[in-house]
Amino acid sequence: MKLITSFVLAALLISFAAHDATAQKGQKAPDFTLKDQNGKTLQLSKLNGKVVLVNFWATWCAPCRAEMPGFVEVYEQYKSKGFEIVGISLDDEGWDVVKPFLQRYKINFPVVIDDGKLASAYGNIQAIPTSFLVDKNGTIVDVHVGLLRKEALEAKVKGLLY
Repeated sequence: MKLITSFVLAALLISFAAHDATAQKGQKAPDFTLKDQNGKTLQLSKLNGKVVLVNFWATWCAPCRAEMPGFVEVYEQYKSKGFEIVGISLDDEGWDVVKPFLQRYKINFPVVIDDGKLASAYGNIQAIPTSFLVDKNGTIVDVHVGLLRKEALEAKVKGLLY
């Protein structure tokens, strides 16, 4: 009985610890280091000083596909002013499906593939697309679940850049 009680207590502690680790507005964005579509190492904490949109998506997700053209435009317009987008693909098939998608949609911002831990670190992403807007200090200032329209993204970014 003591072993079962210890096991249940350990499971509860792990559950609470995992809950505390979820990314929320007002908290530091969980750091990560992954390779992007060009094989370059991308580390979120190295982007401090920039406003960053961390976007969880997948190639098969219709709302994800719908928001990409707006992301491309906003990134092109504001990247020289200190804005960055990091796309995080949740596609199980990896680069085999992601790279053709990036070419087809003319994605101009860095994309990485979730290593199996990243979605969990950000709170076990329940729906995609899910976007986290991170300020210049690395703090999450906005969480958006669902399609993020170009106009809404632009307004949020401008508010943090200027």
